[in-house]
Amino acid sequence: MPGGAGLTLERVETPGSTDVESNMRGIGEAARASGLSISALRFYDSAGVLVPAAVDPATGYRRYTSEQIRAARLIAGLRRVGMPVSEIAAAVQDLLKNPSAVRAKLDDHLVRLESGLADAKRELLRLHTLLDLEENLMTRITLPAADLSAALGTVLFAAAGATDPIPAGVLFETGDDTVTLVATDRYRLAAATTAATVEGSPARLFLPYQLAGELHGVRTGSITVDLTDSLVTARAGDRTVEGKPIDMDFPDYRRLLPPAGSTVTVDMAELRALLAGAPVIDREHEGRPYPVSVLGLDPAGRLRFAGADEWAADTESHVAVNREFLLEALDAGAAGQLELELDGPVRPLIVRPAHSRPVGSASHFSLLMPVRH
Repeated sequence: MPGGAGLTLERVETPGSTDVESNMRGIGEAARASGLSISALRFYDSAGVLVPAAVDPATGYRRYTSEQIRAARLIAGLRRVGMPVSEIAAAVQDLLKNPSAVRAKLDDHLVRLESGLADAKRELLRLHTLLDLEENLMTRITLPAADLSAALGTVLFAAAGATDPIPAGVLFETGDDTVTLVATDRYRLAAATTAATVEGSPARLFLPYQLAGELHGVRTGSITVDLTDSLVTARAGDRTVEGKPIDMDFPDYRRLLPPAGSTVTVDMAELRALLAGAPVIDREHEGRPYPVSVLGLDPAGRLRFAGADEWAADTESHVAVNREFLLEALDAGAAGQLELELDGPVRPLIVRPAHSRPVGSASHFSLLMPVRH
């Protein structure tokens, strides 16, 4: 029997065999009685699903019993509801031996169809939403509120003191299933990238500091942020946060990123302890005093802090930064191992988690502009 077991009736030469033959139907009659086409009956014969009870060896003429007509009707119905051929074959085998198993297969297939219909409805709704977003020039970002809050928490400090020409705010920039947040006050820059579902056109909008702060305060459930040139609307549960973006182009922060420099890995707790005991150098900017810390490496390549005299004697081997800015960058980051990138007195100091990817695609990093001697 081709392709496995099918529903068959072997012909036996007995005195009653002519009665059996007289009750059989040809393939045309079987097609009309079952609702299957002649070509479909031939296909199910070749697949071993419904093998005719008798086949004339000379003409190839197929003959079917009444039980096989019943099976053919079952096949026709299962075809209409999209059941796979392998499952149809199993149902045909169960038809005579275990009818309750056929009913179980029907119920299982119904569950599968209903699940597929629900998936199709969701996908069609998503496509409608995508078309609406594109027609309205809108971008939609969806992600866990805790992830967006954490990303904002790592960058907001860098915008707290921003003034002209760059007002206080946070850049929202979408990528392929990511959103990158960037903030700067010209003396420091912080960036964070987190995974998100992004629908619609790519977006690059500058959100005011207050609006970004309100989004930072949403920490539970899922949050959906709709971005347009004139309005930003975020919804999380029954809470809605809304505001207008800043009407200006945020600087291309990637141009500020230096080539990779010397990197030292240090534990956060160790760095805080070193910083607490490090010399503090007082400097002044526009009549306002601020503390400076000077970083360098010892002969073994370990991080150390230098005093004013050592900095003056060897400016090329040290990086000086605003001490308060460094503390804020550490507070905004996570505990554990940090990488500090030091590359001379005129290059920014870069602080990032040791597990992060290279600058520019890192989960988050902070960049502190150096203080000139």
